[in-house]
Amino acid sequence: MALLGMGNPLLDVSADVDQATLDKYGLKGGDAVLAEEQHFPLFDQLVKTPGVQYIAGGATQNTIRVAQWMLQQPGMTAYMGCVGADANGAKLKAACDKDGVAAHYMVDSTTPTGQCATCIVGIERSLCTKLDAANNYKVSHCKENWEVVKAAKFVYSAGFFATVSPESMAAAAQQKMADGGVYCMNLSAPFLMQVPPFKAVLTQTLPYVDFLFGNETEAETWAQVEGWNTTDIEFIATRLSLVPSLKSQKRTVVITQGVNDTIICTNGHVTRHPVIVLPQEKLVDTNGAGDSYVGGFLAGLVKGLPLDQCAKAGAYAASVIVQRSGCTYPEKPDYRL
Repeated sequence: MALLGMGNPLLDVSADVDQATLDKYGLKGGDAVLAEEQHFPLFDQLVKTPGVQYIAGGATQNTIRVAQWMLQQPGMTAYMGCVGADANGAKLKAACDKDGVAAHYMVDSTTPTGQCATCIVGIERSLCTKLDAANNYKVSHCKENWEVVKAAKFVYSAGFFATVSPESMAAAAQQKMADGGVYCMNLSAPFLMQVPPFKAVLTQTLPYVDFLFGNETEAETWAQVEGWNTTDIEFIATRLSLVPSLKSQKRTVVITQGVNDTIICTNGHVTRHPVIVLPQEKLVDTNGAGDSYVGGFLAGLVKGLPLDQCAKAGAYAASVIVQRSGCTYPEKPDYRL
């Protein structure tokens, strides 16, 4: 097993809605938020929406499933997170089993499996997450499965996990520093940088991070919170890459920019990498595009590919996922790592 993901497993409840629905619940296109009480009726509304789909989700789980799909080798990936002892948890486990991902779930028998209300307006998506069981992951479960952590050369967590189990992130990051492995993290959403306790976890973890992922909005939010007074993505990526590391290897920062070039910066050295721009009529749903880019990129890293080839693998994976509903993919990739 080469790649371990640790995050918040969710069942995506995905449906087409109108802008009025987003406005009603105070949601924005392209954003991701944690559900508060005023959002709860949205989940009931989506369930009753014609064409609603239920898809295995959660940012980190998406990434690991895509990486496994790209690798096409059984037993290359594993995943940890908390689900409920219910049908939705069983659906997530079945999805991982089908994809070849070894799911080491902590099961909370008192709390339902988390869900993500995935509101699709055109090709844009707005995510509203009710964590439920995912919020109850404990570092004790991580320790009980410590051999899995130690076996992984690469460990990845989306920033969302900072709201749930910063202790698990710290334990895994420190283990990778001790054993020479690679620790990867994603900025994931602006609110994580705007809420001081969550931002503190990201800041405390960053010195252990070998690969940091994000998109241009998240990068700009980091700069804003840090008081850097810039929206220049290359500059922000450079500063993030130069935040002092506790490790001997130099940090690489990967910032996607939608249809514009992805910025990759290693220890202050910036390169630009094109993505695959599709005609508008081929775009179905941007949900999972960022997650799948990281999945393809990590699959390239697992294979020992240079960064430009990892970027190409990421761009390919994202181009496939945006042509489908949710984070789904055909049986095999038309791409050889």
